[in-house]
Amino acid sequence: MHKVMYGIPSPQSHIYGKFRAPPNLRAMKFKKLSLCSITKGRRIMCDIKQIWIRLKRFRYRCGYGVHSPFAFNFIANVIYEKTLYYAYQELEKGKCAGRTEKERRSRRSRKVNRLLFRLVNWAQPLTVVDGGCSPMASDYLRAAKKATEYVALASVDTTGLLERRSIDFLYIDRPEDMAFMECLFEYGAGQAGDRLVIVIRNIYRSAATKTFWKQVTADERVGVTFDLYDVGILFFDRSKIKQHYVVSF
Repeated sequence: MHKVMYGIPSPQSHIYGKFRAPPNLRAMKFKKLSLCSITKGRRIMCDIKQIWIRLKRFRYRCGYGVHSPFAFNFIANVIYEKTLYYAYQELEKGKCAGRTEKERRSRRSRKVNRLLFRLVNWAQPLTVVDGGCSPMASDYLRAAKKATEYVALASVDTTGLLERRSIDFLYIDRPEDMAFMECLFEYGAGQAGDRLVIVIRNIYRSAATKTFWKQVTADERVGVTFDLYDVGILFFDRSKIKQHYVVSF
């Protein structure tokens, strides 16, 4: 019986075709394969979930059944707008700092971020308040209208930056910090003018965010609302009849 050396073939190994990797190397390979399998499994489950959501919302696509001229125009010409703005190329080349490789490659993230760009471009706000947690989303918000005053909020403690400011576009994305989201919404709704637009991301991330979304859409101060699953959009123009729209996005 010949001796088999780990990592180095023995003189007789070529006869039997035997070659064994060291035990720790085999364990590392197994662990790597296991992690890859888990990652692929999660990705597949995520894709299946997105397909299921699309099927459930199929009848809400392209503004079908929407009778309000304002709502139909907003759905058709803002939410579903297909214009490829020049800024998209610059933003998606990865030149802006702070973004992760996962963010840059995520088609869903890119789709939502492009919507943020179109919303700011459509609303033409004087002040954009960013209460989000993604540097990539922030890039899109700033790029849509460079002359707009941009205010970034990192936590509840920084909401003092909003004192005596009149805001007309508020972006909220902090699903792990509900106190921050509630505080920011209350500030915006408390001094809301007809031009104010509030965009809330990840409204279905957890039970807490779902409850929060139901509460804000039911708020008396809020007018027309749009539920895109990944994003919720609130308008405060009370000249329009309060109405809630579900959109397949």
